[in-house]
Amino acid sequence: MSIPSDTYLTGQNIDFIETQYQRWLEDPASVDASWAELFGAEKPRGKPLVIDGLKLGNGHNGHAKQVSASVSRASALQSKVDQAVFSFRLRGHLLAQLDPLGQPRPVPDHVADIAMVSKAHFSDDELGQLVDPQTAFDEPMVPLSKLLERMRKTYCGTIGVEMAHLADSERRRWLQRKIEFTDNRTDFNVKEQERILLKLTQAEAFEACIHTKFQAQKRFSIEGGESLIPMLDACLELGGSLGVREVVLGMAHRGRLNALANILGKPEEEIFSEIAGPANPQDYLGRGDVKYHLGYSCDWQTEAGQKIHVSLAFNPSHLQVVHPVVEGRVRAKQDRFGEGGEHAVLPLVIHGDAAFAGQGLVAEVLNFSSIAGYQTGGTLHVVVNNQVGYTTDPDQGRSSIYCTGVAQMLDIPIFHVNADDVEACVHVMQIATEYRQRFQTDVVIDLVCYRKYGHNEGDEPAFTQPKMYELIRSHPTARTLYAKKLDEQKRVSLEQSGAMLERVTKEFNEAHARASAQPQVKEVSAMAGLWKEYKGGNDADVPEVVTGVSEETLRPMLERLAQIPEGFVLHPNIVKSLINKRRAMLENKEHLDWSAGEMLAYATLVSEGYSLRLTGQDTERGTFAHRHAVLHDQQTGRTAFPLGTLAKNGTRVCVLNSPLSEMGCMGFEFGYSLDAPDALVAWEAQFGDFANNGQVMVDQFIAAAEDKWNRLSGLVLLLPHGYEGQGPEHSSARLERYLQLAAEDNLQVCYPTNSAQMFHLLRRQLLRKIRKPLVVMTPKGLLRLPEAGSPWSDFTQGTFKKVIAEQPADPAKVKRLLLCSGRVFYDLFAAREAAKNDWVAIARVEQLYPFPAKELKATLSAFPKLEEVCWVQEEPRNMGSWRTMNEWLNGISSQLPPRYIGRPESASPATGFLKTHQYEQKLLVAEALARKA
Repeated sequence: MSIPSDTYLTGQNIDFIETQYQRWLEDPASVDASWAELFGAEKPRGKPLVIDGLKLGNGHNGHAKQVSASVSRASALQSKVDQAVFSFRLRGHLLAQLDPLGQPRPVPDHVADIAMVSKAHFSDDELGQLVDPQTAFDEPMVPLSKLLERMRKTYCGTIGVEMAHLADSERRRWLQRKIEFTDNRTDFNVKEQERILLKLTQAEAFEACIHTKFQAQKRFSIEGGESLIPMLDACLELGGSLGVREVVLGMAHRGRLNALANILGKPEEEIFSEIAGPANPQDYLGRGDVKYHLGYSCDWQTEAGQKIHVSLAFNPSHLQVVHPVVEGRVRAKQDRFGEGGEHAVLPLVIHGDAAFAGQGLVAEVLNFSSIAGYQTGGTLHVVVNNQVGYTTDPDQGRSSIYCTGVAQMLDIPIFHVNADDVEACVHVMQIATEYRQRFQTDVVIDLVCYRKYGHNEGDEPAFTQPKMYELIRSHPTARTLYAKKLDEQKRVSLEQSGAMLERVTKEFNEAHARASAQPQVKEVSAMAGLWKEYKGGNDADVPEVVTGVSEETLRPMLERLAQIPEGFVLHPNIVKSLINKRRAMLENKEHLDWSAGEMLAYATLVSEGYSLRLTGQDTERGTFAHRHAVLHDQQTGRTAFPLGTLAKNGTRVCVLNSPLSEMGCMGFEFGYSLDAPDALVAWEAQFGDFANNGQVMVDQFIAAAEDKWNRLSGLVLLLPHGYEGQGPEHSSARLERYLQLAAEDNLQVCYPTNSAQMFHLLRRQLLRKIRKPLVVMTPKGLLRLPEAGSPWSDFTQGTFKKVIAEQPADPAKVKRLLLCSGRVFYDLFAAREAAKNDWVAIARVEQLYPFPAKELKATLSAFPKLEEVCWVQEEPRNMGSWRTMNEWLNGISSQLPPRYIGRPESASPATGFLKTHQYEQKLLVAEALARKA
């Protein structure tokens, strides 16, 4: 039998052809007539016909040409059907009706196969043919018209789905069946519809109440996107039945007050009081935050009785910065939860469309979503898509088709849904919630809505989007549309929905009346649960603690850290510079260097039951190869983690390299610290200079969280700092910026100069019951400087010294006191000793903030003949600590105002040439030791 060259009856399609053949064998009527004509009118009795190597039928049909033509027609139709189904699944979302305002959506020119979803692509005769539905139905063959109808409802209605890109076929097939077998809808019963309507009504009535009672007040209303509220409700209700026990919710301004009232259950009178402001403005001088930045927590109980703790994270105005903070908080909660934590604790982040597309932080956080140490079992993302960013149209705000384009970097589904179809919105949220719980990956929902007012209620949006707002002014609300739909379905009458609106409106008005009668702005409290044993406030109110550890305890720990794991082949340089040196320290041949002091701090803490989380871009070995917390076998590549073997049972110990990110990773660690007061949580910059990539996290969260939101954090920032001649971007951790932020004991800024000081500083951070962020200027050159090592005795007693002052044999000879911080001390000390100078004393200020006034007063009073106090620093005059220290030092010694010694003012932190650096260093050291003219 001759088979035409253009037929699809070839070996490439043998699976499909054999499937049709087996169906025909079982029931000839189950396949299309063209297949029956090919296989034969009767079941085969003899040898099967072989066509181009394929065994087909019994071979008794002699009309080869007619058979071939019939098969060609059938195969051509099925080929067109397969292409159409593929096009629906791949590109159908481009034809979905997503915009509530009905504005036309251009289809990109390069998307040629979108034509495959057109009705005109098939003839009327073809529409009646039975075809293989490509798994869209359980039946082996269905009418083409029925298949196309399902495809259009599934992919081109008010929901668009991007999932064809999923590389994981199991997840893709599950999701495909989930949406196709339901026509991408949920058939809600009357009770469920009434709940959806109630949540819509609450959302609308709440905004209307504020709009009338607080005219022109900024509130960033959810109007135009009210469907978000029933979506959040649906997530919690379904999540409870799927094992969710805690949710951390992060969102920006839009809809935040509405979510507080109608999801988290914050009393409306509290919200109204916050909008009105405190009765006594003096109660909040310099502190607190605007009402749409505040967080809140509640215990949600589902209809089925499951309890879920829901926390709305506080956040600043900066777009997206709360995202990594939420992820860090969730990871801390999951770690504390233990086995099953990823399933039980859910991160849910609500974004704005322009921010999701425009802020690079989104990509940073998506990137580490599946990295060990950062993964949280998948995040539910909801993008509230206003279709405008402030006053910027989408074509000015992004290059991608959708605002969610960046999410395609992950193997995750992306849903787009019309916010006016509230049932579709709830349906999508339920699928997304189930998907996250089942597959533990991120899911993105693009909630396409509109913004009833401007960026805030004081803006006039028609200035910049006149046509859009002409449509918005006449557009009915989502609640109005849904009430009408339920009335038409004879589920909930217009009278019933009207009575519901009247009742809810009355409740909000009564809450406003209570707030007006007794205005009360409640103080945000965070000192409960995990935090009840800790405190913030004044640093001086918390006593110092002894951080020394006995030598009998420390020596076995260092021995463990000096062991080469059995069977391990370490790099010879590590054996020489780390292992052998630690063995020499154990034999008292050398002082304990920086690496030993730091690692012993971690070892003692984890052995005492404190958890450790230390992350950064090169943290496992250390940027300067001093730490080597993780060892690597040179032959097999396997790793060992000696520090983990020293931990008390149940103690979490984590030292790992982070992605090449600052803002995202720093924000994650800050978030982690919010839910881990009993852990040493530290983020290390590769070079301290690079921390400026996370400056928003420092300014808005780390430095200000206690003052704005009464939230404490013990996060440690390890920032390598020191002028070693390595150039402008490898010298300065911008010490001046942290000191500029320092006020009200909000931070600890320290610059330790020896290994014992680092040991005591890290231990003090946990052993004291106060929790403040700690910024540490860590060294580079001092890591291996012998003089920066400390004897065993310095580790076994006392605590961190805020000031280390010399005690010369004859204090009366001292005429000049040099105050300094950091590595410059060693240059000053060496030069003074070489000059046999006995009229200059040096004191190291190891804690710059809180300013150690008491200790410095004592230092000054120790030198009765003192004539001059100088502040010496390596940084240029306009950088480093001079300007803040000058003010503070004048406050304790107005009779001896400090003199500056250091580099002149500069726009750049440092020279790019080593020889120039060395010359500058000699000049400042010489000036510090030169006698007055």
